This record gives sequence, structure tokens and C-alpha cells, in this order.
Amino acid sequence: MSSPELTVTLTKAGRTKIRYPAALVVDTGDRISVRAPWAADGVRDFGFVRFEPGDVFTEHFWRTRWYAVKEVRTGEGVLKGWYCDVTRPAVVQDGEILVEDLDLDLWVSADGSAVLRLDEDEFAASGLAETDPAAAAEAVRALDALAAQANAPGGLTPLLT
Repeated sequence: MSSPELTVTLTKAGRTKIRYPAALVVDTGDRISVRAPWAADGVRDFGFVRFEPGDVFTEHFWRTRWYAVKEVRTGEGVLKGWYCDVTRPAVVQDGEILVEDLDLDLWVSADGSAVLRLDEDEFAASGLAETDPAAAAEAVRALDALAAQANAPGGLTPLLT
């Protein structure tokens, strides 16, 4: 028996950034987790990690939290780390997970030794603090909470179980 398929749609600044199919892993009512292969074209090299064809993402979205956590593994199952997107809470409807990216990101290496806050300059340039100050404040709180959890004993794992 195969897992039900959903479509993940990530938007940014009102535009669809990427859409891809994903298999449902679990839906707790608040957290919905899916698994999908690397959905972009080719390789994306960030310097601290490479996402490439064959990589598998187990993605965790929350209906009440302002972030998503993506566990990244090679096709052979070797953990690369976790890529966290600061987003508005996910909306799940009609077989689709809708997520709005708010620019801020966090990378946590597989061994937890590197916790990198990313794209704070993009977030500042987005103008969200002026157009939606409440959402901007939630985004900053979410990034701070993710970084604190990543640096705590057990890292991000307690969020995902």
C-alpha cells in the first residue's frame, strides 16, 4: 500500500516558488509530514551543503507554527542535516499543503555542530516589517525558537517526533 500523495506549494512574495508531489508520512492534526525527492532542477550548492538529484526530504509543516523543518538525506539514507524555512503556518486543503516563505532560514548540520541563520538580509529587504509588522515579529520569533531548539540537547529531533 502506498502513501497518499499531496502537492506541496511554496509561495514567496505572492508568487509560486515551487510545486511538487510528496507522499504523506503522518498527519497529527497540527504537524503534517511528507517525503519527497529533491524537486528542483540540478544541484544547488550553498557552500555548507549541496542539494542534488537523489536527495530525499522529509518535510514537517505545522498548521500553528511559523516554520517548516526539512530533514535532508542522500539517496542512500545518509543524513546531511536540516533546512528550516520560516513560513506562515501551513494551510492543508484539497490534497495540497500551501506554505508562504518569509525569507528567513536556518541550516543545522547532521552532527549539530553548525547552526547557520540564513537570509536575514533578504528578510530585511522584503519590507515585511513595514507591510505586516505582526507577521514580521512572528517570523523573527520563529527563527529564534528554531535556533534555540537546534542548540539544545537533542537538537531539532524533539520537534519532529
